[in-house]
Amino acid sequence: MDIGRANCITLRIWGDYACFTRPEMKVERVSYPLMTPSAARGVLEAVFWEPQMCYVIDRIAVVKRGRWFSFRRNEVTSVIGIDQARSWMLGKTPVKFIAAGGGAEDAAQRNMLALADVEYMVTAEVRLTNRAEPPRDTIAKYVGEIRRRAAKGKCFHRPALGCREFAADFDWVEETARVQLDKNWPEEDLGLMLYDVFDHPLRQAATNDQRHVKPGAVFFKAKVKDAVLDCHPDRVELVRPKAKEVG
Repeated sequence: MDIGRANCITLRIWGDYACFTRPEMKVERVSYPLMTPSAARGVLEAVFWEPQMCYVIDRIAVVKRGRWFSFRRNEVTSVIGIDQARSWMLGKTPVKFIAAGGGAEDAAQRNMLALADVEYMVTAEVRLTNRAEPPRDTIAKYVGEIRRRAAKGKCFHRPALGCREFAADFDWVEETARVQLDKNWPEEDLGLMLYDVFDHPLRQAATNDQRHVKPGAVFFKAKVKDAVLDCHPDRVELVRPKAKEVG
């Protein structure tokens, strides 16, 4: 696999805890055994993102597989809608806070099966969207910006490993061959895995007139071989289930 292409970047990502939640678990949080492409994209976009470019995850290499652990935590059952928040801002209705503490009306204790001590190498393509305006916007321009920011540890917001409270550290990788992968994960079929909650062709084709891209879950048959998850959409078969099959 050629990962030395001019439009490809590789970041080393690690953290103490991670949970890449399986969408079929409706109440309890259960993690996939490794980072998903959507979680990898989220980390990269936390480091650098502009509407003129997007990421396509090429592969996720496992440096540390981590270990399973479980714990119980407080979560909330209520949500605040945009219309509700707007009504509060205009003073039309009184503000109602969500109480998340133990024993609170909106709180619920739930179990989480997560991962501890994980480390990955994420390789991704940098592509231009239809919002790019060459020659001002080029692949080389964005790859250079990502490299500078990642090498200095800069980010727009702190990246996370699946859940916001599981903060991720990151670093730029110049030569992937020098990083030793997990030898204890030679090959395994992981079944159906979430690829992303956005359709990447629509993200790339978005124009200035399209402010938002409509979410739509996409899955693929995940397989780890030699501690590497190949997840490039040109090499794996993406599955777009009907809405009733996702929820």
